[in-house]
Amino acid sequence: MNERVYSSGVDKLRSPERVALTEVAAVVDNCLSDRTIESVLDVGTGTGLFAEEFSKRGLEVSAIDPNPEMIAAAQKYLPGVDIRLSSAEELPFGDGTADLVFMGLVLHEVDDYSLVLNEAYRVARKQVSILEWEHKEQSFGPTLAHRLKSEFIHKLAEEAGFVNVEVTKMTNLVLYNAFK
Repeated sequence: MNERVYSSGVDKLRSPERVALTEVAAVVDNCLSDRTIESVLDVGTGTGLFAEEFSKRGLEVSAIDPNPEMIAAAQKYLPGVDIRLSSAEELPFGDGTADLVFMGLVLHEVDDYSLVLNEAYRVARKQVSILEWEHKEQSFGPTLAHRLKSEFIHKLAEEAGFVNVEVTKMTNLVLYNAFK
């Protein structure tokens, strides 16, 4: 992991995302529990750790990130994966393109949660998985004002036609899996 972290010129070990980086396999396992997922779009892929973990499981993986340095780093580790320069606000994919849209800790970097989540729901054929900071007073990560609340995820999922949202609490993080 250290080699990849530094290859992008970004010191992820000092950022709040370090918590998620230590639980990559557990997060991916929770996203794929008992589901028939064949394709994944990793939104905000960074250096591609989650995309690589999905790929190891034999899934067709696409990824986006708004940072060209991160994309260059991810491409070193993910040859043959469709990695595009794009923001989460406007995904460059058609409706129902991927079975699973995975959003790993990107929501605290955007201003309009509804726009980003609606884009994820539009592109997802079966499931949207959102890895987010738990909404509590003392925690790592972004300020409380910029953390997504569970009720909001449930509301937007329902409005987009997703029938069930499962919540898995992890170390300082929470994973929301919304299913059609």
